[in-house]
Order: sequence, then structure tokens, then C-alpha cells
Amino acid sequence: MTHDILILGGGPSGLSTALHLAKLYPHLTDRILILEKEHYPRPKLCAGGLVADAEIILQRLGLDTSEVPHVDAVSAHFDFAGKGLEIRIPHTHTIRVVRRDEFDNWLAKKAESRGIEIREGIAVKNVQPRDGSVIVETDEETFTAQVVVGADGSNGIVRRCILPNAPVHTARVLEVLTPSQPDPHRPAGTSRKSFGFGGGRVGVAFFDFFPVPAGIAGYVWDFPTQVKGQPMRCWGIYDTNILADQPRPALKDPLAEEMARHGFDLNDVELKGHPIRWFSPMNRMSVPRVLLVGDAVGADPIFGEGISIALGYGAVAAREIGESLRRNDFSFTGYRWRVVRSALGQTLMARWLIAEILYRLKWHWFQIFFWRVLNPIIALVAKIFILNWSRRIK
Repeated sequence: MTHDILILGGGPSGLSTALHLAKLYPHLTDRILILEKEHYPRPKLCAGGLVADAEIILQRLGLDTSEVPHVDAVSAHFDFAGKGLEIRIPHTHTIRVVRRDEFDNWLAKKAESRGIEIREGIAVKNVQPRDGSVIVETDEETFTAQVVVGADGSNGIVRRCILPNAPVHTARVLEVLTPSQPDPHRPAGTSRKSFGFGGGRVGVAFFDFFPVPAGIAGYVWDFPTQVKGQPMRCWGIYDTNILADQPRPALKDPLAEEMARHGFDLNDVELKGHPIRWFSPMNRMSVPRVLLVGDAVGADPIFGEGISIALGYGAVAAREIGESLRRNDFSFTGYRWRVVRSALGQTLMARWLIAEILYRLKWHWFQIFFWRVLNPIIALVAKIFILNWSRRIK
């Protein structure tokens, strides 16, 4: 079967690419096919935090995330050992937390309602770029396309097929869900300031970088969520692996420590893990007729935040594809430059640089200085270089 634009992966990056193509180049809508290996609503291990930039991109597509079951965090704390910086967005929430099975299913239905074809339950086995087309072998049939978009995530087959020897920058992540309240018979720890679940932790997201001096280049998170309408909390730990060559504890140890401080036991819940490929300016993003989006290129290096980044890649990739079809030139030699010079690329470059500094300078005193003393400067830098990039994306 022959298609003009074949998008492999029906997550936020693939769906965003299709939705932006349909918006910018309506005549291409019926020339797009998305292949998704699972069936919606499909399980997806992801904390599900929608930052403001994600909502801005979706609003520009005429989509309202309030339609998706969610929990809003009114503020976010970025701390070192319980003290640091609080971020609030006036008159609205700071982070909207969704479950990825519900969010992706909602976004896929919106794409289909706009005439975009999605075929579910088709697993890609091989991708072979050729001079005049791309051959995509699946478990059902073989497809031929003018353009292929690799939107199949950090472990996706598209990248492995087209860039088999490319360097990999991959973080490791563990995640658990707990009830919103701790067991009343298990007291919270007292080694650090505790906000108490009856007060300051309700509706608040926490990111604590206390594991960095121990060699884990990342943070422990804790924020509200819901599962089938029931209030829960999502806990996890993110490690960029920047310090992988140094001694460090087992990844679950700091997570268990932080949960215990607040009356939770990691042994009581199911622990799950997954990798996140993060952005580096050295990452390759395309070969002739095939380009990558989302985690296949790289998520935010500091936090591993991927949803807004994935949606942003879709906006950039759509313009690259539209102009390539207009010029009948599918080399995609300018795609990397288009990404890097975009508002998305600028924030990714800034985050990559900050991550390299923040996580390599792991001294205890530096982390205290960074998160507690430099609060006004950090907030200003974040506002200028890290947040609100979606307002500038074209």
C-alpha cells in the first residue's frame, strides 16, 4: 500500500505532526496515515504532566485539555532537600496532570475527527529508505511512502533502522502510584520539612534534587494525579545518567527514602521503569525521506519532560514536511537546523546546557546555592529561556 506521509507512532509527537499538517496544509490531510502498534486507550508509563507550553500548542490546534480527566497542581516546588523555589502561574494551574492512556486516546480521536486516518494494532518490523521511497515492513503488510515520520519513542524501531550506530543519551526512570493519603498508622518521617497531606502538599507538585550529590543526576518527584476518577499521587525518580561513570546508589533508594519521609512505603506499591532518550545538540534527526520527532529525537534533558516537547516537534516537523513536498526535495538536510533555530530548539539547547552544568557540579554546597540562594536568578532564566517557548513557535 502506498501513502504520501506515513507516521509511525500514535503518541503526542506523531499525532501533533499529523494535526499540524492538517492545519497548515489541509490538502495533505487525506494523504496521511498513522500506524500505531497498540490499541487505544493503550497503557503508557508516563507521569503525565502537561506544562503550560503543551496546553498552548493544543489551544492553537483548537483543542481543550479540560476535556481529558485531569488533576491540576496550583504550584510546583523545585527544591534541594526540601527547600528551594516555588513556581506559580497567576490565575491558573501550573501543571495539569493527565493519565497518558486517556490523553493519547483523546488526542487520537481529535485527529480522526479531522479526517486523519489511524490504523491501530500494526507493529512495524523494518524501515528501509530508498532513492525514491521508503519501504515499511509491518506484521500485517508492507507500506511504501514518500515520507516517513519516526514517532515511536525512545526505543523506537525507526531510529534503530535509519541510525543504527548513532550515540544514545538515555535517562532511566522509575515511577509508582500511591493513594493520595498515606497510611494513617505509618507516621511520616521528620528528617526534613513536611508539608503534610492535609495541607501544603494537596494540589502541589514537588521536584527535589537531593539525590544529585550521591551521583544520581536528576530528582525525585511527587505530584497529584487520578486513576479512573480516584485521587492518587504519582511518585518517581529521574536520572539522566550523566554521572553513570561514578559510584551511585540503586535508583530506587532515594525514591524509597523520600516516600518514607511522607508516610509511604515503596514496598507497598508496584514499581515500574522506562528509559527516556534526551536531547543533545549532537543527536541526528533525519536521513533522506525519514525524519524523527518526539522522544525519538530527545526529550528535555533536565526533567525528562516529554509531552510539550513532543507536541512542539510535531509543529516543526509539519512545516519541514510541507515545504519538502512543495519543493519535491526529501533530503531533509535542513530539518536539524529548523529544529535547532526554532523556539523548541532554543529551549532544548538551554535545557541541555543547564543539565550539563547542574548535574555535573554535584557538590552539596553547589546544589544548595543553586536551588536556594539563586532563586530570583533561576526564576528569571527559566522565564526567559525555558518557559513560554510555545508562544514563539511557528
